[in-house]
Amino acid sequence: MSTSTAATAVGIHDLSFATTEFVLPHTALAEHNGTPVGKYHVGIGQRSMSVPAADEDIVTLGAAAAAPVVARHGADGIRTLVFATESSIDQAKAAGVYVHSLLGLPSATRVVELKQACYGATAALQFALGLIHRDPSQKVLVVASDVSRYELDSPGEATQGAAAVAMLVTADPALVRIEEPSGLFTADVMDFWRPNYRDAALVDGQESIGAYLQAVRGTWKDYGEQGGRPLEAFSAFCYHQPFTRMAYKAHRHLLNSAGYDTDEAAVQGALGLTTAYNEVIGNSYTASVYLGLAALLDQAEDLGGRAVGFLSYGSGSVAEFFAGTVAPGYRAHLRTAQHRAAVERRRPIGYARYRELHGASLPTDGGDHPSPEETTGPFRLAGINGHKRRYEKR
Repeated sequence: MSTSTAATAVGIHDLSFATTEFVLPHTALAEHNGTPVGKYHVGIGQRSMSVPAADEDIVTLGAAAAAPVVARHGADGIRTLVFATESSIDQAKAAGVYVHSLLGLPSATRVVELKQACYGATAALQFALGLIHRDPSQKVLVVASDVSRYELDSPGEATQGAAAVAMLVTADPALVRIEEPSGLFTADVMDFWRPNYRDAALVDGQESIGAYLQAVRGTWKDYGEQGGRPLEAFSAFCYHQPFTRMAYKAHRHLLNSAGYDTDEAAVQGALGLTTAYNEVIGNSYTASVYLGLAALLDQAEDLGGRAVGFLSYGSGSVAEFFAGTVAPGYRAHLRTAQHRAAVERRRPIGYARYRELHGASLPTDGGDHPSPEETTGPFRLAGINGHKRRYEKR
């Protein structure tokens, strides 16, 4: 097994997340649909979903997640910003360029956007690790930001959400040391996709569950063949969570595939602390697995020196299994109060208002269209003029 030594360890030095101004409780969705709320609370493991305001998007969320990281560590040494999303706002310009401007990062910075469904942030993390192994003096800012959208009254509607996670990736990280090797898997599957001419994704629910489980088997098999840790070496597992119950289904499948019993107490012990943010935020696509990590670190008593497994899945499909060791003393660097405040500050809205926001779209005529000021966060989408988005920093 190849792992980074303490002297050459590279990984996640800081982690911060942001979510939206508004929240729709699943009780409101259940009332509209005439659905027993247990179908949401128990069946898929979701209690509410973050809803973007009219002046909120992946750029404002990404900048809000990253700003505390830059405030704590400064911009010195950040020579790369990688923005991962599947909710891209432009076919050419990386959303990270707007974030770079809002954060006031130096011009001597490379900025790029990565896309592969919900897997994109893990690709960004691996890109960052490679850059720092090449030059340990550099830091890389990874931002994963997404707004998940499905058709109204569709089966996927209840899993919607929005959030951004920012990670500062460095040598000698304070939070998690990412290890080699990785287990990899790719298959050409049409389980979830969004053509350029659509605002909402298309999804084949049963196909997607099957594709996810296929990827779990494939990544674990490859991880073992590359000399990875044995299953019993992990204290917890962070899975991509399109809905939180999917993580449990995936972990049981992993245990079965590896020849282990699916003891429910053990499953709960491995996953129970990773779902707290996802179950009230909803599916945040690229940010999802790292929201799981934030929830785990914010709630666990002490994971210092212990191994955590990560299963990152992106429909279509690409997946990766890798390991990280939690750094001793990590709790002194957490943002637990900030994260809980980000969730608790959201203002509940009713179904009718949610439906209005869901159906809204930016004008395409190239005119001057200011956005109504609904948010209270540090950044907002001020409007669109001449086909150009305008952002404001408060």
